[in-house]
Amino acid sequence: MTRVVGIVIDSGGIGALPDAGGFGDAPGANTLGNVSRRVGGLHLPNFERLGLGRLTPMEGVSAVEHPRATVARLRERSVGKDTITGHWEMAGITIDVPFPTYPNGFPPELVEEFVRITGKQPLGNIPASGTEIIDQLGAEHIATGRPILYTSADSVFQVAAHEEVVPLSTLYDWCERARAMLVPPHNVNRVIARPFVGTPGAFARTANRRDYAIEPPPSVLDTLAGHGVEVHAVGKICDIYCGHGITTSVRVQDNRDAIARTTELLDRVDRGFIFVNLNDFDSKYGHRRNVRGYANALEELDSLIPEIEKRLGPGDELIFTADHGCDPTAPGSDHTREFVPFLHFRDAVGQDLGIIEGMDHVGRAVGAAFGLF
Repeated sequence: MTRVVGIVIDSGGIGALPDAGGFGDAPGANTLGNVSRRVGGLHLPNFERLGLGRLTPMEGVSAVEHPRATVARLRERSVGKDTITGHWEMAGITIDVPFPTYPNGFPPELVEEFVRITGKQPLGNIPASGTEIIDQLGAEHIATGRPILYTSADSVFQVAAHEEVVPLSTLYDWCERARAMLVPPHNVNRVIARPFVGTPGAFARTANRRDYAIEPPPSVLDTLAGHGVEVHAVGKICDIYCGHGITTSVRVQDNRDAIARTTELLDRVDRGFIFVNLNDFDSKYGHRRNVRGYANALEELDSLIPEIEKRLGPGDELIFTADHGCDPTAPGSDHTREFVPFLHFRDAVGQDLGIIEGMDHVGRAVGAAFGLF
């Protein structure tokens, strides 16, 4: 009764891809490697024995001669460096035409349609860091009730609102309707509801975020479902794939909660694919350029790996990977286009596969575990 646990270290890149400059990246991006060097070394004994140190130089993490996992560096084929593009490619969907981005904000026709949805002219409508824009515009939002609209270097339409000013149900309704209005040529890949709380000078985003992704083409998740393999989503996985192929889904507060929900699933599920996203790495530490926070989160995750491993039985498999980079040592606050790690722990002896073309190697490995490929 095979079980596969796939854990996405959201933004855990391991070195710039050769074409990273074409995506606006400064030279030398390497999320995990640069974090390790900036903090003077990481203590990751479990990732070390799995073989993470073989994939990129990391201070404090050696390149063990005999990794317990099969490891590789995956080279993204799709045109992008965002959450949707990375996760979709893992599941066998390659993006050849990039999703639209809005470096100058959204055009008047889209803003006018959004005004018809909300009844108020939005604040902002600029590319911005999510934490910075609520600091800048939060007080005016509270005074006027006008939603805060912003984007980034990615294809995202983000709407921030204070939970005591705009009820969550209203914010979610606005975003669902915005999702419906964003059709080609403005088929933005995600609408994101970004609720926050607090007072001026002390605003904080909450865990009530919702992602409304563009509908995906058929993927490995649909193939699994079609063969009776249950897919259990943890974190924002269900949002990323619009529920396609997903059997159950649970939202989480943070990385530690995500691992707790994962171990709970392992305690009660006999067969299936447990697909987990650890979003804190990206949203709390990568985008905010919080190097120490990123390092602490890596060490915390490493300390929790034994809780997963002790629940794995014969035939069970564990995969760690990432969807893109978000190097907290890089300038700006955007994602970075990087190789991503692939660590595949199972009964077989580990090995180093070098560089593999395509992040869909993740989906093929999952499918193979259930005898589908």
